[in-house]
Amino acid sequence: QVQLVESGGGLVQAGGSLRLSCAASGHTSSFYSMGWFRQTPGKEREFLAGISWRGGYQEYSSSVKGRFTISRDNAKNMLYLQMNSLKPEDRAVYYCAAPQSPYGITPSTSSEYEYWGQGIQVTVSS
Repeated sequence: QVQLVESGGGLVQAGGSLRLSCAASGHTSSFYSMGWFRQTPGKEREFLAGISWRGGYQEYSSSVKGRFTISRDNAKNMLYLQMNSLKPEDRAVYYCAAPQSPYGITPSTSSEYEYWGQGIQVTVSS
């Protein structure tokens, strides 16, 4: 069982930056691949970035590649998403997630993730 709690969201101007954090708990949480998603009303949850459990592999969606960076600190059981050059269309509720089993591949679809945080709002003003 993995519990996830996001923090760091808020309001930022277009072109600005935010760093989201995700605190993971559970005695094996550092052994899970992790991912970031976002969702806007009426749309499906969108994969943004994933990272392997050791942190050596990262994957990004085309919508955020080059602007967002996923990272993790396993000693602190923390996952991060650094978001730069934010655009109004980045406005959404952002979620961190972990798959059902540790050590596996890094999934890129929401159906492959089992554990979810409660979500945190990011708003980008134009």
